[in-house]
Parts: sequence; C-alpha cells; structure tokens
Amino acid sequence: MIQFSFDVPLASLLSLDSLFSTQGIMIMLLIAYAGAMWMFLSSAPKVHTIMVSDLEIARDLYEGLLRLSTAEVPLHYYYSYEQTLGTGGLDPLYLSSGLTSPSTRTLQGSSEGLWYQLKKNTQIHIVTGAGLGDKNRQRHVCFDHDCLEQVLMRIQTKGIKHKIRGENPLNFLVKDYQDRIIEFVEVST
Repeated sequence: MIQFSFDVPLASLLSLDSLFSTQGIMIMLLIAYAGAMWMFLSSAPKVHTIMVSDLEIARDLYEGLLRLSTAEVPLHYYYSYEQTLGTGGLDPLYLSSGLTSPSTRTLQGSSEGLWYQLKKNTQIHIVTGAGLGDKNRQRHVCFDHDCLEQVLMRIQTKGIKHKIRGENPLNFLVKDYQDRIIEFVEVST
C-alpha cells in the first residue's frame, strides 16, 4: 500500500505568498468560474423538445388551442449549447416516412423552431423532424414522459377533445379547431 505524507504546514498553504502566486490565482479563477457556471446553469429553464410534422400546424395548436405564451430562447442556447435528441435508438416509424427522404433530419441550429413557456421555469422547443402518422395524421414526438404529461394536463384543463391511447409509453390524440387529428407519441430510448 502506498502512503502519502505531506510535511507542509497548513499555515503556509494559506499565506499571502501562496495565495497570490500563479498557482493560487489560477485556483481562485477556477473556483470563481465554477461558481459562475453553477449559477448560470441552475437558473436556466428546463427545455423539453417536441418534434412535429408541420411547424405551422403546431403553431396553431400551441398558440391557438393551448394558449401557450411564446418564450425567449434560453441564453445557454445562444452559446452553442446543443441539446442532443438521442435519436440513435429511435424507431424510423416516428421519423420521416418518405422513401426518398432521409430517416433522420438534423437541426440547423438550436434556436430554430418555436419556443413556448409551459410552466414558470419550463419551456417547450418545437422543431420539425417527425413524419406523418397513420392516415396522414400530424405527429408530435417527444422523448420525455414528463413533458407529454404536462401537455396532456394542459389539454385536459382546457377541455379540448382528446383520447388517450396508451399510458406507457404515453400516446394520445387531440382534435384541433380545423378537425385535424394530432397524435402525441412518447418515444422511450
């Protein structure tokens, strides 16, 4: 067994000479940077991403039917923070259904799409990328069960026509103002 012994008195570690040495200043800067990053990230809103088949139909649903207010793009998205969608194990059924189009689509930038305030410190980021469902039904795909539960709760409190098709994974249908049926699907990875 290897044992380490330090013969440096504690008082010398806390002396002004060691505190203002190059190494001491670097340690203080790292501690300050870590504190600033913790404050920045802990105040950032939680962002759920929902992939949709048609962005304009989604806008009608979230702004019109659900009456969600638009949200500002969170600051951490401006600084190249990329939220990965984890589509590696995604069933191609939930993505583009065309034979000539690629099975996955890349996001051009993280600030693209629609942003809505779901709760006080929770936002929804709506992006394109989901294929149409059965009978050319609009499809909204989400990887987060909590997100879809919150959307479903909003639908239920607004008294919007809906039908729950499955609990785990969550799957439900909603009818919008134009009598279009929109399918919400949770994809578990």
